[in-house]
Amino acid sequence: MSDQLRPRTAGSKNLKTVARHGRLKKSNAAATVLKFLSASLAVVLVSGFSVGAIAAYDVAVSVQPSVHLANETDGPVPSIGAIDGGVNMLVVGSDSRVGQDAVFGPEDSTGDLNDVTMLLHISEDHSNASVISFPRDMFVSIPSCPDPEGGSFSAMSSQKINTTLTYGGLACTVLTVEKLTGLSIPFAAEVQFSGVMAMSSAVGGVPVCVASRIEDEYTGTFLDPGEHVLEGYEALQFLRTRHGVGDGGDLTRINNQQLFMSSLVRTIKSADTLSDPTKVYALAKAVTANMRLSDSLNSVTTLASIAIALKDIDLTQVVFAQVPTGTVEGGLKAIQPAFDGLFEAVAADEPLTLSGTTGRGTVEDPNAPVEAVPDPAASTDPAATDAPVASDAPVATEAPGVVLSDSVTGQTAGDYTCTAGRTLSNQ
Repeated sequence: MSDQLRPRTAGSKNLKTVARHGRLKKSNAAATVLKFLSASLAVVLVSGFSVGAIAAYDVAVSVQPSVHLANETDGPVPSIGAIDGGVNMLVVGSDSRVGQDAVFGPEDSTGDLNDVTMLLHISEDHSNASVISFPRDMFVSIPSCPDPEGGSFSAMSSQKINTTLTYGGLACTVLTVEKLTGLSIPFAAEVQFSGVMAMSSAVGGVPVCVASRIEDEYTGTFLDPGEHVLEGYEALQFLRTRHGVGDGGDLTRINNQQLFMSSLVRTIKSADTLSDPTKVYALAKAVTANMRLSDSLNSVTTLASIAIALKDIDLTQVVFAQVPTGTVEGGLKAIQPAFDGLFEAVAADEPLTLSGTTGRGTVEDPNAPVEAVPDPAASTDPAATDAPVASDAPVATEAPGVVLSDSVTGQTAGDYTCTAGRTLSNQ
């Protein structure tokens, strides 16, 4: 099988024009209004949600066409309440500039790559969640993908994962990740640049810590050491910067993105955001026009159910992880058995515990808040100080779930990290 991108079996097409997505009938005005009102009510009902819920709600009012996944079947729409069981959702970030002239100037038609590919997993009991990132330059096997217009796209033995969106659309990216991980992924969403900008602005900016100066002429990102509150275009460029972070590669850029997402989750879950109806409403609308959903997500009640499952998870139980990879000519490949071990743990619905570092793109924040430890000597209860201690009393411990290989880098949403910047003199 050729390693070059090949056209679909039913008719030949150039790579730049091969991507096709599902179509939706033209929206009815009354239906659009009902979706908007329903989504607004859902926001009020679950105003304690996390970043995944925010993204879900603001797309609920979108009039963009949804995407049909290959293995998707019709089923009952859940009622408002936490969704039953666990959730696997693929979120891809498209680098397409089409339709975003206000941000980037004239439209750029150079492809539609999924340079960000992340799998969100919510546990069956809704006690923990993980967001697993796949590097854009990772070589994968792409299965045959259906074309919504008829026919199919040919399977390929080895291509970079970020070509799947261009080749066969969101449904093809989902099929590829399913084959790669062995997981079933019934939900998917595609986000554009402007959606990231809107979300960061809606919360009044996202605080990020910079350990050493960032200099990147490609994205125009120049930040001195210290804390910066970024929103809009500046937030987007901070997420896109590669040359100004770590070793200048995509792996350290993912470290930087995890830092940002952790801070965004903390910001969204803070009292300053959740107690401000204007911010909650703005978040719910932030990416209305910047995300495309699979048919399975194109339901306000489904989105609300997923949001409720996410909203009460503790920050330390939200794990951001990067799949373990090693360098090969022209790209990256999965490191085994660590790669399979990661997804076996996800398939078994085990909590994930990181044992590796946060990656070379970030360092520990020396000014991270420290949780106060109660002083036993300060107790005024005589019973508390005089009570005998049973030496054979069982010690309560919390099972860590599966401890991942130290080749898996990442952090939790409760971890505070700083960007390891890179100056022009080192590029």
